[in-house]
Amino acid sequence: MVGALLSAFGLFASIGAVYGISGLSGNSPAAGECALATANAETLAPLAIGDVAAFRVEKKPVIAPDFTFRDGEGNERRVADFKGRTILLNLWAIWCAPCRHEMPALDALQANLGSKAFEVVAVSIDLGSPEKPRQFLSEIGAKSLAFYHDPTGKAFFTLRAAGRAIGMPATLIINAEGCVAGHMLGAANWSSNDAVKLILAVQKAQEK
Repeated sequence: MVGALLSAFGLFASIGAVYGISGLSGNSPAAGECALATANAETLAPLAIGDVAAFRVEKKPVIAPDFTFRDGEGNERRVADFKGRTILLNLWAIWCAPCRHEMPALDALQANLGSKAFEVVAVSIDLGSPEKPRQFLSEIGAKSLAFYHDPTGKAFFTLRAAGRAIGMPATLIINAEGCVAGHMLGAANWSSNDAVKLILAVQKAQEK
């Protein structure tokens, strides 16, 4: 299985510059779920500009795909654990050049907006030991991001099956309902004013 995953990741790394997908799918919300995300979709659409112009607002928001990963202490976590907070969920790997390029911006975003209401949840999908992704974060001076790691790489395939990943990196903004407000296929400057305005608009919708 590990060999198959390595082969698959090698393929995705080679096509990582190609981002585009249709027929998006996800977990259909039950009655009343994702109401805030649905109501907020029209507000978000005009904010997908500049540094986040490739961000795709979900016109019909769905419950976020769920999967397990490990935190810095080795404890099992899952996407659903963050319900009640807005999160920017990002999948990255050390072999992914665009991922490495955008990581300082993700760290800066966490330093700027990180709170009980918002977190950048950047999950490394590097297979096996967490040593190398930890070392990379240390080398770039990332001080604000919590360390999260999926040593199996299954997180990528979960997002891919839901239509929210085709290459790396893959990023979702998930609101406090646990619903996908939108997603990005590819890298972005997540510490930019454009990105911050987008995220704050998702958070503001929770206050209504």
